Amino acid sequence: MIIVDDEPLALKDLVRALQVVRPGCDPAEFPTPRAALAHAKGNPVDVAFLDIEMPGMSGLTLAKKLKDLQPEARIVFVTSYEQYAVDAFALHATGYLLKPVQESELERELTFIYEQRPRNERGRMRVQTFGGFAAFVDEAPLAFKRSKTKELLALLVDRRGAGVTAREACAVLWEDEPCTASQRSYYQSLVADLRSTLAAAGAGSVLAKTWNSLAIDPSAIDCDSYRFLDGDPAAVNAYRGAYLPSYSWAEFSAGAFHPHLR
Repeated sequence: MIIVDDEPLALKDLVRALQVVRPGCDPAEFPTPRAALAHAKGNPVDVAFLDIEMPGMSGLTLAKKLKDLQPEARIVFVTSYEQYAVDAFALHATGYLLKPVQESELERELTFIYEQRPRNERGRMRVQTFGGFAAFVDEAPLAFKRSKTKELLALLVDRRGAGVTAREACAVLWEDEPCTASQRSYYQSLVADLRSTLAAAGAGSVLAKTWNSLAIDPSAIDCDSYRFLDGDPAAVNAYRGAYLPSYSWAEFSAGAFHPHLR
């Protein structure tokens, strides 16, 4: 267990609280993110309590780097800014503590981390983009007849609700090959396949068809990268590596995906 905070008093307060709720606990304390990363390179970290606002490297940036080193590490953000925490407390979500840290809230976070598993709270369809693309409905994986159908869904998820025309989709899925009549016909088959797959799983409302374009309704899915970009600590805890690594076109999105995490 580690604690990272550039404020010495906040650091000591959290250590004292931890030792009250977990007698015998001896967390490693770090005043800078870089010192914490150096420690994590050679030592196991099960839980990391991270200040959000720190000079040189934010808590979110540090969290991503820690997860790269130790994917199973659980992250809890500690903040002085109530607007970051109120919604999380109301939802009984793990991941936020408000300074000064209350022992009861700290106990709740530790109980969640060690005794409970995160649940899908945003709907029946869940989408994974980190470490490989996968989609689930009621936690059952969606099976696609064609690999390109799965890739089309990944593309729509990547666009986060922005419409994609048939020509744009073909240019991405076939890497700028000439858009022929047969290619457009095959694309329409992919769209039909995607619609039928989602409908059969009871998730047909995920797709939003507009004039000459196709999109998803972002509010209808629980997506790890959406949550990550929104600063959801549960999504940070779920981070497992590269964004849509199987698709070369996703490199363009990944370049802008975490500019603040580089």
